[in-house]
Amino acid sequence: MAVNYDAEGIEGGASLTRRGPALPEPASLEEALARARACRLCAPHLPHEPRPVLRAAPSARVLIVGQAPGRKVHETGIPWNDPSGDLLRQWLDVDRETFYDERRIAIIPAGLCFPGKGPGGDLPPRAECAPTWHPRLRAHLPHIELVLLVGAYAHAYYLGARRKGTLADTVRAWREYLPAYFPLPHPSPRNRRWLKLNAWFEAEVIPELRRRFADVIRRGGTG
Repeated sequence: MAVNYDAEGIEGGASLTRRGPALPEPASLEEALARARACRLCAPHLPHEPRPVLRAAPSARVLIVGQAPGRKVHETGIPWNDPSGDLLRQWLDVDRETFYDERRIAIIPAGLCFPGKGPGGDLPPRAECAPTWHPRLRAHLPHIELVLLVGAYAHAYYLGARRKGTLADTVRAWREYLPAYFPLPHPSPRNRRWLKLNAWFEAEVIPELRRRFADVIRRGGTG
């Protein structure tokens, strides 16, 4: 599924240069989070009141970029608070307390709000969301060492032309995107068949994912 983010891929640790609305640049992460949470840019296109769901702290060393909140996350305001989150935490071998410690782990999806339902499941994240908020938030997250790109939409925004022809090929080529990025499939229940057909992911990728994630988390900000 193509996403028109109107942007090229990002090489290594290069800055996130994207064409979003001409908004004032926030002076701090606190300001950036407040403005993102108050965003109503997509309100005319959503079937509900916007509720951006994200969390971060300046000391975070891991950034998790998923697709967009689902209905349950929209209702609770807690990111990855659903079966997809349960499987993601299983992949990472991390408990909920650590996962939700924003001093260590920032969570900023490609689309901050639940986009609504379509014929085949949740609609794609709004394409204007990531270009608007990711650069402004990332500018105030100086300690991020590892970005977990969860699903095709996160791959599209952060890897751009560096992606392979399929999601599976991008995930299989994870070594090419280190140390900055680690591409993953989305842990949605809808992708259980993909996981069964690609058993190499659990056998080859998850052990290295856990090792790198744990190594960065051990150095993460806890003060």
